[in-house]
Amino acid sequence: MQRRRTSDDPHSSLVGQDSGGRAACYGSLSEDAVEVSQAGEASLGEKSTANVFSDGCTRIDFVLVWETVPRELSGQKGSRENKALQERSTTIHRTWRKKFLDKLHAAGLHMEKHTARVEKKVVHYLLLSAPWSVLCYYAEELQLRVPLQALPNQTSHWSERVLQRLGIPNAMAQEVPSLPLDYYTCPFKVNKLQWFLGSDEQDTFFSTTQRHQILYEILATTQYGCSKEREVGVDRLLSEGVFTAAFPLHEEPASGSPSPRQVLFQYWANWRKWSKYQPLDHVRKYFGEKVAFYFAWLGFYTGWLLPAAVTGTVVFIAGIFLVFSDVPAQEICESKEQFRMCPLCKSCPYWQLSDTCSTFMAGRLFDHGGTIFFSIFMSLWAVLFLEFWKRTNASLAHRWDCSEFEDIEERPRPQFTAMAPMTIINPITGAEEPYFPKRSRIHRILAGLVVLIMLIAMVVLFVISIILYRTVVAILLSSSGWAWFASRIASISSSVVNLFFILILSKIYISLAHLLTKWEMHRTQTKYEDAFTFKVFVFQFVTFYSFPMYIAFFKGKFVGYPGNYWSFLGIRNEECSPGGCFIELAQELLVIMVGKQIINNVQEVAIPKLRCWWHKHKLLSTKKKAVEEGGPVLAEQAPWVVNHQLLAFEGLFDEYLEMVLQFGFITIFVAACPLAPLFALLNNWVEIRLDARKFVCDYRRPVAERAQGIGIWFSILEVITHLAVSSNAFLIAFTSDFLPRVYYEYIHDSSLRGYVNFTLAYAPWDFVQQSNTVCRYRAFRDQDGNLTLTYWHLLAVRLGFVIVFEHVVFFIGRVIACLVPDIPESVEVKVKRERYLAKEALAENKVRAAAFPCLSCLFPGTCKVLQHLLRVQQLPFSLIQVLFERREARSKASTTDPAASRDWETEQVEGS
Repeated sequence: MQRRRTSDDPHSSLVGQDSGGRAACYGSLSEDAVEVSQAGEASLGEKSTANVFSDGCTRIDFVLVWETVPRELSGQKGSRENKALQERSTTIHRTWRKKFLDKLHAAGLHMEKHTARVEKKVVHYLLLSAPWSVLCYYAEELQLRVPLQALPNQTSHWSERVLQRLGIPNAMAQEVPSLPLDYYTCPFKVNKLQWFLGSDEQDTFFSTTQRHQILYEILATTQYGCSKEREVGVDRLLSEGVFTAAFPLHEEPASGSPSPRQVLFQYWANWRKWSKYQPLDHVRKYFGEKVAFYFAWLGFYTGWLLPAAVTGTVVFIAGIFLVFSDVPAQEICESKEQFRMCPLCKSCPYWQLSDTCSTFMAGRLFDHGGTIFFSIFMSLWAVLFLEFWKRTNASLAHRWDCSEFEDIEERPRPQFTAMAPMTIINPITGAEEPYFPKRSRIHRILAGLVVLIMLIAMVVLFVISIILYRTVVAILLSSSGWAWFASRIASISSSVVNLFFILILSKIYISLAHLLTKWEMHRTQTKYEDAFTFKVFVFQFVTFYSFPMYIAFFKGKFVGYPGNYWSFLGIRNEECSPGGCFIELAQELLVIMVGKQIINNVQEVAIPKLRCWWHKHKLLSTKKKAVEEGGPVLAEQAPWVVNHQLLAFEGLFDEYLEMVLQFGFITIFVAACPLAPLFALLNNWVEIRLDARKFVCDYRRPVAERAQGIGIWFSILEVITHLAVSSNAFLIAFTSDFLPRVYYEYIHDSSLRGYVNFTLAYAPWDFVQQSNTVCRYRAFRDQDGNLTLTYWHLLAVRLGFVIVFEHVVFFIGRVIACLVPDIPESVEVKVKRERYLAKEALAENKVRAAAFPCLSCLFPGTCKVLQHLLRVQQLPFSLIQVLFERREARSKASTTDPAASRDWETEQVEGS
């Protein structure tokens, strides 16, 4: 049942929104129990990392950073109007920041503040730590999974199992220290605490990534202004410039042992480990499931590229040998002045077919009988790749405790929670959740699709203009005596213009896609990212593949014949080069793939290093000056300062997009370039280590996010796979010379002698009379310009080949999909075993405290939530007594909220 949310709706209340400040409660635990126990503090200093408060015990879970300008420097430059605007903006930011931090303090977080003078600004570092009570409450709210029973880690790779069966030593295996254990897990329940593994160690019970998730949830749902104006959460404050950064810290080594970050650098981000398996369990433990799934998919994809690269290289080498024995190539090279060709434009000269000897032989490297075999091989390869990735994804999702995350466990986005106008009962969980009307969302999605279609139309119009530009430039250069270089100069210059256009429009569209996706009000983060990914990928697909599609399927197909050439906007349609469109497509793919990969890799190496250097230079260049002026300066070794100098993590979208576009190039157009998988393999071997080094060395540590797989990217890969089958069928049928050769062998001469003359038509009589010269052109027409019977026979053969090719590949793919189950049998057994253990461990009769029928009467001063939990007898008596004692002690010490008068800009908060 839907109902309109009101101002006093408990589901519309965010962290610290109530006026009572510290009277909020945390589920089963009172909010007043915010102090870390002494036992926990002592053990923390010995077992955890070096990221702690000044007391040496309280661990740092998150860092907020903002900058201010000292008053003596704030008004030195600028007009009065600018000064007034700056002061107004500074006042608003200061107000928002105070409200936000006050509510974080009221939420029970421990805080410690440090400042440093950098250039003409003061940098404020606020260290945040979540106490045990806050962790327990949010762990239950977020349904974080905690261990029930430890298992031996059974990590293995499919290649490792194959090599083991063959008895071949595995050179890719490596021993990585501190291998994470595997566990049977279930969602956390505070009233079942004693049944979880390691529940007696409060400082280590929740993993570091889980603590980060809890802190980010608090920061993302804390309101600092009006919810109707979306004045909620740290993300909005970052976009407004109220805070300059918000991040968890990379882990530092403690007690002489290497930190997880050092292990990842040594065994994952090290260039010497390029041939070793990735330590995915370590990656998942340190960066979270979403990042781990990306690297798991990238490694799986790279491994599967190896057989494709080997097969493609063999096919290419076979083409080299076939070139020297190809009869049509020999006929062209030896024809001399036998075939006089018609001009390519009105002012262009006649030319000899023998002039195209080298380009025609180069085209035969890619266009031969092996192309058919490799096209079928790659189509089946893509189907098999996706089917076996499903199995790998299912195994990883279960091992990483996220197999049901998107369907059951994923909570609404914090921004959606703040902006939804009504609530509804979740049919799966039975809980009341924020709700946005489906009809309104559909209208917004349709409006976003209209914008997408308009921008795609702009791209198509620009592609048409580029085609016209190339034609005009080629004609002008040909008539000026630059006939040999006309097409090449036109192609290079048009590519530069196209690249410039792509870069500009991509930046604009990505920003617009973010705004549209936020406006559509998607409930979960997964749905939000899927909608954003779909919008951007469709646009990028059209942008990157439009020119190869044009060359493969349209260029040279609608030309006409001498004396009756077809034109568009008064300009004659572009023909294929003398060597044919197939070699043009191969050249285009090599330029795009290899060039784009080289540029991207250089950027991924150089840009992060330069940005890190510049950021570090800005932060530390005035350290000596600040010391001289007596300003506060932090030591360089402070972990929050070191982490602040790193780059902000901006998500995995660009990484996925680069790889998925590459997947499209090596599958959709692989018939034209069998070397594409080899270049992709070489690039990905470098890409894995480059991305690993960025995450370990160059980026701030991202907040660990859970995921069930690679999201909508898998659906996109499936669409590309189906498109690749059809694309390769049409490439072979209509762009390649394979079918005309087969037809000529079967009908005329099996040795292919005379094939060149067979493919050339004579210019019509009226054109010959006007020019007084007989010439030839590529077509199946008679001397009146009419299509011959051979053309229609070939058209029937081509269409028949497309139908047979598609049906054979899709049939084999469907058989493979039926034979290969999506979820391995071993995983299904583990899932059933885990559910059984969770049911046994969390049975109500094992934890119900029947000895205390009405304990709430003993503690009338407790909050309403705690009273309710006491009535249903869900907390152990010892824990209740400790919480009650702490509450009484706090109430005696103070009856006011100290945060109400706190000045966060000037006050040094030491371990609050």
